[in-house]
Amino acid sequence: MYRHGAHRLDGERTRFALWAPDSREVVLELQDGAMHPLQPGEDGWFALELACPVDTYYRYVIDGQSRVPDPASRRQFGDVHGFSRVVDHGAYAWRYPEWSGRPWHEAAIYELHVGLLGGYSGVEALLPHLVQLGVTAIELMPLGEFPGRRNWGYDGVLPFAPDGSYGSPDDLKHLIDSAHGQGLMVFVDVVYNHFGPEGNYLGQYASSFFRQDQHTPWGAAIDFGRREVRDFFIENALMWLLDYRVDGLRLDAVHAIGDSSFLVELAERARSAVGSKRQIHLVLENEHNQASLLRQGFDAQWNDDGHNALHVLLTGEVEGYYADFAEDPTAQLATCLAQGFVYQGQVNRRGQPRGEPSSHLPPSSFVLFLQNHDQIGNRAFGERLAAMVDEDALKAATLLLLLSPQVPLLFMGEEWGSIQPFLFFTDYHDKLADAVRDGRRGEFAEFSRFSDPATLLRIPDPNDADTFNRSQPDLNLTAQPRQREWLSFYRSLLRLRQRHVVPGLPGAHALGVEMLAPGALSASWRLGDRRVLRIDLNLSETALETGARSPAAELIAAHRVNDEEYRRGLLPARSAIATLEVAP
Repeated sequence: MYRHGAHRLDGERTRFALWAPDSREVVLELQDGAMHPLQPGEDGWFALELACPVDTYYRYVIDGQSRVPDPASRRQFGDVHGFSRVVDHGAYAWRYPEWSGRPWHEAAIYELHVGLLGGYSGVEALLPHLVQLGVTAIELMPLGEFPGRRNWGYDGVLPFAPDGSYGSPDDLKHLIDSAHGQGLMVFVDVVYNHFGPEGNYLGQYASSFFRQDQHTPWGAAIDFGRREVRDFFIENALMWLLDYRVDGLRLDAVHAIGDSSFLVELAERARSAVGSKRQIHLVLENEHNQASLLRQGFDAQWNDDGHNALHVLLTGEVEGYYADFAEDPTAQLATCLAQGFVYQGQVNRRGQPRGEPSSHLPPSSFVLFLQNHDQIGNRAFGERLAAMVDEDALKAATLLLLLSPQVPLLFMGEEWGSIQPFLFFTDYHDKLADAVRDGRRGEFAEFSRFSDPATLLRIPDPNDADTFNRSQPDLNLTAQPRQREWLSFYRSLLRLRQRHVVPGLPGAHALGVEMLAPGALSASWRLGDRRVLRIDLNLSETALETGARSPAAELIAAHRVNDEEYRRGLLPARSAIATLEVAP
């Protein structure tokens, strides 16, 4: 099944394989200095079977000169430039081998950064809190080995090796196992569109891994037209799903891949390999809004459109990509709630058409959020919404997030109203550190907030350890009154979601959205069990009349709406109401 990397054949022997089409000779070097030549094969492959114990340290010597780690290393010693290590994935004794997953419509996702929570053991200690909160899945930001001890994970260069600073492969399996034992799914965010700027040696011996005629923001594009390259990343997906038994993958920025056939093949092979006894889920981040992929093996896509419209309504910010949502964010939010994507082929601010029609897709094809790592961390100072906007307006938007039929995603700390920043952090040195710091600040030079060059210099240095430390969630504050109030709010809404909304999500579809005023709307969906879910949202500063509600409607949740206002059909400023009734 796996062609790339080192794999145990039995209790004694391991097969080592490297695709190195630009090389004449590849030698396996062990930590004790022993050298074992790999045998050349067809199409640039080199391979060797060798008797060696588990956890053997090894690397490759290319043409007698370059010493490089295995690009498909399952574990590293000494960071991205060091020795790779032989792993026996079959040796771990799973405590909950009968776990078969949960259906997608039950998903309520909690995105987190493993390093900020203290590694795999720190995340495992948080699981009881997440179960009590009411989420049903955790999503781990990318785990692949990256340079240094601090990184978001999107600069990884060894995607098969979970970063050693978080713990061992068995520590990660123990976390996943414990999550399954508590009823939580585990998703891993994977990056298949680029490699980070330090520690990727593929260009030295496999230059055809990349396309010199196409470039991305990170350099030469990866050549997904080559079978060896496609297999490299598909095997990575299979490793997470089979060897680590994760329940799903979130594929980062697939619009930078440029080959949809690769994505379709990945989904087909993943589902075939896992089989029908386990439920797995595949989620995209895709700026191109390719709705067609959501009928070709992918369960859902992150709905940036929905977030952007809500963000503009909550903050009034209209610079950068928010400019595409400046003209009428209420109408755009209405489109999102009724049809999924806002941009379904319309021209964006750059004059380019974006997206495909999505109204035929069920609401659960879209992952909705108010905050995530991108939307907080890509701000110059990493501000969270709780530190920026009116609390009642944010709670009203949260009611919509957690009770609408789209799949909700939370970002760590959101549930207790955290105002701790989440900043962009790395651990580079010398010239690369300077380039990353200066490039980061340069990204904001055109924003009006940074028209004064002195303000740009205040943007935190990603490589400063304090930038990482300041981003650690303020877990110690969850006992404070304000945090307890936020926690109670989130727990209550998530319980209501599981009780009232989730059972009707299979077969749910939008009935329509009425815009009541700028910043206010009323959205309705027919659930699969024939009930009608209605959410009225008012993010404006003015109270509105929504008209008399059906006597048959059951009020399931409200923020800033009292009984009299509900009976009179009033919707106060910065409020929200959710009701259910049986359809005639």
